[in-house]
Amino acid sequence: MSELASTAVLVSRIQAGDLEAREELFQRSLPLLRRWAHGRLPPYARNTAETDDLVQVTLQRAINQLGSFEVRHEGAFLAYLRRIFLNTVRDEIRRYGRSPDFVEVAPSLGDDAPSAVERILGKQKLERYEAALAALPEEHREAVILRVEFGMQFDEIARALERPSANAARMTVTRALAKLAEALDE
Repeated sequence: MSELASTAVLVSRIQAGDLEAREELFQRSLPLLRRWAHGRLPPYARNTAETDDLVQVTLQRAINQLGSFEVRHEGAFLAYLRRIFLNTVRDEIRRYGRSPDFVEVAPSLGDDAPSAVERILGKQKLERYEAALAALPEEHREAVILRVEFGMQFDEIARALERPSANAARMTVTRALAKLAEALDE
């Protein structure tokens, strides 16, 4: 069974109320989302929540909202998880800002290491990157997310985006990155 079929089958089983399918999709997605999410919660907001907590909340929200989700390919589900996680982080940052008595987390306790995207772009350009990414067609946006943010190899991207080969996936990613660069230049 292909990755796509697995996701599509699991989602349809979840939509039919299968609790085992919920757990299977949760367990399959957890390590990848956890690895991607590492370091994305700003250190100052870590006194109210840990990244791993937000990953779990994200997966729970995603799986609970699958009623209207349509699986087109594996990359769509990962992009869906990414969007929910980023919204969860934004919610946590807002909650932190409203908290009257907060204590700064000692730098030695938090992970201040920048994410892969931050290392490539720098923190100041991250907002421009997000805006340019959002402006891309869905297929290109997912290709960039899978390659740059999730660090997938081209054969994995080919399966996730239903491309016939790793070379086809490489070309899709190359085109997507070129369009992203154009959008960033504007």
